[in-house]
Amino acid sequence: MLTAPHRRLNRLTGDWLLVSPHRTARPWQGQTEEVVNERRPEYDPNCYLCPGNERAGGAVTPEYTSTYIFDNDFPALRPETPAGQPSGDGPLVMESERGICRVLCFSPRHDLSLGEMTVGAIRRVVDTWNDQYVRLGSIDWVRHVLIFENRGAMMGASNPHPHGQIWANERLPNEVSRELHQQQVYAANGSCLLCDYLAVELKDDERIVCANEHFVALVPFWANWPFETLVLPRAHQGALPDMDAGERNGLADILRRVTRRYDKLFGVTFPYSMGWHQRPTDGAPHSEWHLHAHFYPPLLRSATIRKFMVGYELLAQPQRDITPESAAQLLQSLPED
Repeated sequence: MLTAPHRRLNRLTGDWLLVSPHRTARPWQGQTEEVVNERRPEYDPNCYLCPGNERAGGAVTPEYTSTYIFDNDFPALRPETPAGQPSGDGPLVMESERGICRVLCFSPRHDLSLGEMTVGAIRRVVDTWNDQYVRLGSIDWVRHVLIFENRGAMMGASNPHPHGQIWANERLPNEVSRELHQQQVYAANGSCLLCDYLAVELKDDERIVCANEHFVALVPFWANWPFETLVLPRAHQGALPDMDAGERNGLADILRRVTRRYDKLFGVTFPYSMGWHQRPTDGAPHSEWHLHAHFYPPLLRSATIRKFMVGYELLAQPQRDITPESAAQLLQSLPED
């Protein structure tokens, strides 16, 4: 394992990452945060996502028993936004952007997280993700569907009830556009970037966190965040609808195992942002695209120490002290039950 400062290339984005393993010996260990790990009730009368409760916009959440999806009461994007040509031909340029924002409740129970749900219950979440990708992606002006979850107040989640979001965009977002370009460039050589990458990871077996018959969770070689993970299907698939029933069960299993390991790491409900990057819905086949999910957790060395992207990382490039190999070994060593 390298101990000297070095750079690693993020093959998915084309960005470089600075790795500085020797800095783990420095006195400052990160921002200290207050630990809040309260026990939540199964039902909270003040939670607008619990069944039967009124939401901030006046709508009432129905008495649902499985997953529940609705249009966000305060969306960042609106489908009725009028189309318009780009404005400005100099340094100031803007253009309209249509979209649809939805909220998905994973469970009617207020006290659960993905790691605390059964594989069967998570499978229903996976099926709902699949359905929404198909429904939203079939709209003629939607070019991309992002499925994601912000877990924990540290990651900006406004409600602890288990839920995620789905945003459909008229145009490709920045991260997806960069990943698309890198995968297209690599595919010009006749191969899939993430298929080849996964084969290397499985052979090295240094950064694998957990795996099953259909999916692998690993700390990517180019990880920015201390305990970042990448979830990949073993088969070459571009989107959730490509999976059969067994593969969807495998996905539910790997999601439960990854999130349970996170919660064991520092003994708290682990905060993260997680999102699925699937092929664009612009009508092109995008055979180069390989389905994957990113987990970006902010905790650094304990439940009270958080990593921030500041200074050099904002102005130059990402930098990390704990190597991806060390992070993977720690996550791999944790029990799942």
